[in-house]
Amino acid sequence: MRTRTIAVTGGNGQVGRGVLAHLREHGYRTVNLSRGSRRESVADEYRRTDLLDAGEVYGSLAASDADSVVHLGMIPRPDAGPGHVTFESNVLSTYHVLEACQHLGIDRAAVASSMSALGAGFDPDPVRLDYLPVDEPHPVDPRDPYALGKRVLEQTAEGIARRNDGPQTVSTLRFPIVMDDDHMEETLVDGDRSLDAVRDAPFFHSARNTLFAYVHLDDLSDLFRRCLETDFRGHETFWAAATDTTVGCPTADLVDEVYPDTETRHDFSDYESLVDTSKATQMLGWTPMRSWRKAE
Repeated sequence: MRTRTIAVTGGNGQVGRGVLAHLREHGYRTVNLSRGSRRESVADEYRRTDLLDAGEVYGSLAASDADSVVHLGMIPRPDAGPGHVTFESNVLSTYHVLEACQHLGIDRAAVASSMSALGAGFDPDPVRLDYLPVDEPHPVDPRDPYALGKRVLEQTAEGIARRNDGPQTVSTLRFPIVMDDDHMEETLVDGDRSLDAVRDAPFFHSARNTLFAYVHLDDLSDLFRRCLETDFRGHETFWAAATDTTVGCPTADLVDEVYPDTETRHDFSDYESLVDTSKATQMLGWTPMRSWRKAE
């Protein structure tokens, strides 16, 4: 049955607003399920919902008459509050949403994981890499509360998708920093992206840990939609990233300078990303189209 109505949790946020706009452009009716006051004007309907309250989640999803769900309504970074609150936001909200999908007969769900599930991002220690580029089979090593929560929500999604009467299709998406046109222009196009400049910047540790990866909001929104239009059964995790890095030097030089002891499984010849997104291409037909280099 074709999806007609998509509920988007956390539609007030940056990614949520982008996903709502993208879905509307593709002819879907959308419902924004968020805890606070409405901060967008795109969704066809808004339902104030505390995603940590199972009853509110069930009630809002039932009233929305949704066929599919995009779950984005989580604390977006670990320094926004105590660790246990961040972990709870990631895990319990995902459990509530997916279990409600099961009992309400909502067959498709796409959930925001994070590049942090790898053990990257906000951890003060260097990311542990077995090889580059990373792909879905690459070992994960989450340690901080945010990363742990993202990894546990992936396991939660897999478990609920295995239930006999669980949702037919559950996707979890791992992605790095999300940029719209203005952010990309200000940070990448107009900034000094030479390796020397990036090395001297205060964000270098975080950029190194996240493999100098990024993704444009439009491309990520497109991937969320494709996850709801697919025919695979069960749970799958997908990496999402732009096709290039945020650094001005060729990727082979970047790897030699920053990750010299890491095995490479690809002959880098240009500015290729250190994140392999071929699984999303093969299974969903997704190809990221936007690059800061094209905007220069």
